[in-house]
Amino acid sequence: MSDKPITVTDSNFEEEVVKSDIPVLVDFWAEWCMPCKMVSPILKEIAEEMEGKIKVAKLNVDNSPQAAGQYGIRSIPSLLIFKSGSVAEQMIGALPKKAIKEKIDNVI
Repeated sequence: MSDKPITVTDSNFEEEVVKSDIPVLVDFWAEWCMPCKMVSPILKEIAEEMEGKIKVAKLNVDNSPQAAGQYGIRSIPSLLIFKSGSVAEQMIGALPKKAIKEKIDNVI
């Protein structure tokens, strides 16, 4: 499927992330953020490779400030992995694929 990662907003965050029956990696990002653009293709690969094990979602902090504020996002990109509705792992900055996958493996 080519619609990965999915887009989440303040309005569908609860349904897509908090209530998800599988872990969700949420990328808190913004259009103007260069490190965010660097990590984006890595997240697309992970979303395709790990389909069914983890859901990958992107939340634009400029368009959805409520969710970003709720989870204390102060630096982007911030990658949060939610499991059973709670934050299980958190990463800040443009990390290599290996580091992101290690964190995912700790959760799933």
